[in-house]
Amino acid sequence: MQVSSLNEVKIYSLSCGKSLPEWLSDRKKRALQKKDVDVRRRIELIQDFEMPTVCTTIKVSKDGQYILATGTYKPRVRCYDTYQLSLKFERCLDSEVVTFETLSDDYSKIVFLHNDRYIEFHSQSGFYYKTRIPKFGRDFSYHYPSCDLYFVGASSEVYRLNLEQGRYLNPLQTDAAENNVCDINSVHGLFATGTIEGRVECWDPRTRGRVGVLDCALSSVTADSEINSLPTISALKFNGALTMAVGTSTGQGKIFTSLEPEHDLNDVCLYPSSGMLLTASEAPKMGIYYIPVLGPAPRWCSFLDNLTEELEENPESTVYDDYKFVTKKDLENLGLTHLIGSPFLRAYMHGFFMDIRLYHKVKLMVNPFAYEEYRKDKIRQKIEETRAQRVQLKKLPKVNKELALKLIEEEEEKQKSTWKKKVKSLPNILTDDRFKVMFENPDFQVDEESEEFRLLNPLVSKISEKRKKKLRLLEQQELHGKEEEEEPEGKPSDAESSESSDDEKDWVAEVRKQRRLLQQEEKVKRQEQLREDQQTVLKPQFYEIKAGEEFRSFKDSATKQKLMNKTLEDRLKLEAKNGTLSVSDTTVGSKQLTFTLKKSEQQKKQQEAEKLHRQERKAVRRSAGHLRSRPRRGRPFH
Repeated sequence: MQVSSLNEVKIYSLSCGKSLPEWLSDRKKRALQKKDVDVRRRIELIQDFEMPTVCTTIKVSKDGQYILATGTYKPRVRCYDTYQLSLKFERCLDSEVVTFETLSDDYSKIVFLHNDRYIEFHSQSGFYYKTRIPKFGRDFSYHYPSCDLYFVGASSEVYRLNLEQGRYLNPLQTDAAENNVCDINSVHGLFATGTIEGRVECWDPRTRGRVGVLDCALSSVTADSEINSLPTISALKFNGALTMAVGTSTGQGKIFTSLEPEHDLNDVCLYPSSGMLLTASEAPKMGIYYIPVLGPAPRWCSFLDNLTEELEENPESTVYDDYKFVTKKDLENLGLTHLIGSPFLRAYMHGFFMDIRLYHKVKLMVNPFAYEEYRKDKIRQKIEETRAQRVQLKKLPKVNKELALKLIEEEEEKQKSTWKKKVKSLPNILTDDRFKVMFENPDFQVDEESEEFRLLNPLVSKISEKRKKKLRLLEQQELHGKEEEEEPEGKPSDAESSESSDDEKDWVAEVRKQRRLLQQEEKVKRQEQLREDQQTVLKPQFYEIKAGEEFRSFKDSATKQKLMNKTLEDRLKLEAKNGTLSVSDTTVGSKQLTFTLKKSEQQKKQQEAEKLHRQERKAVRRSAGHLRSRPRRGRPFH
């Protein structure tokens, strides 16, 4: 995230910073985030919010759920869903898009104006219809009450295409040679077009007559301005019923000049009812800017308000971490006044920003002993901080003394950092009635010898040694009833810092040591368990089976489990041996496998009972042949 300010208006650029490829590992990403400031400040609101080469236009649907953008190369349109914060679909087109408009509240009805005079209509499923206008178009607007599309371009006429009738209507004849832009007021329906002569012509769609002309070219020329050509209207937009913004090709009336994009802007779109601004430029990445004075953040990224409030409260959260702010007097002392106006200095408020590395080099050349003085001041500050940290407790709890000491140290660090960020003070755990049982009841004592504790804290042994030494010192002071003014003998602050650095370097060895200890303890436990099992005498246990139930052994299940562990070849051989599988060759040279399912005892009994029943029925069956009728005399009946 990058923050810029102009006229006390802060603009947050949410699309700046370097993007990380997806194939990078998490470890590499964390390393880059620590080293690179741009990567650390990167905020990805919408995934893949970019074009392959260039983005030409960008729009937001009326319901605010979809963001549509067109680009090259190849010509395409992309639709992003703000609810899912990702790409919804992408369609490739036949030619480049000049501009487009959504006719519906969502993306289901879109009209594209191409640079080859074609107009494409797209529905929710894709391409729907294509037609052509007589002249090359530059802009168009949609008049909702009459369902008319107004096209302006390289002609003095404004072409009207009625979507209800499906045909062109009589065009509007303007006094200009060509028209660049147009817009329709959504409140009262006034149609305005900007001409290359620097005039704005307003038309009433109901009477198809011109109601007014505004000459912006003459009003934009002042005595102080230098103009090489005639100002033409390059931008036109209505805001409400009585407000209209007009921009010229010479730069007069340009809006949002404080954005300072790295590339030329092709299109600018303001998200409805919010302070978010979307830009399309010659770069593949589309720009996202948040300007709080224009409105709140959209609903799908409402966390931006809280993020900007945190940046306001944190004085260290400055944009120029790699720059040094210097005044003109500082430049005179350093002898760098000749750099004013060069890329090495960036003007800001009453001074300049310069690279911190350049500042240190020049400072060292001007005053070679400045670093030694700086080093001594830092050492003095560290000594004062360690002295301030030696605030001793008069009484410690009986249970979990080390945990209590750790919480006290964290509370002291939190109190020191309160000047950096204004946060509401939370109740201390030691004084909170909800957690006081942890430091009174021995059942809550932390077992440092447990396997879980040692696995979660591989360095707990060295850390606990430091804390135990401090605890012994506190107990001695409690017994003597006084606080020491000086450091204990043989324990200076430098020794403590050296020990902490050694601990950080030897963390791998400590982890391996803990693992070896755990493995040895586990091995001893297994041996003891095996010894106990050998000494244990197993006695047979008898179970009584209820009457009417059949006892089935586990032989069949064990045989099936053993068979499943074998390979397919072994199973086929076994099946062929048992007679349940037969292999035969076919006429075309392939093999044919025939499986015979093995029936259970219950199925066999049932089949034998059915066979016996059929035989009994067949034995008692009597012939019904004598019931057949005799043939009649005469002509048979058909």
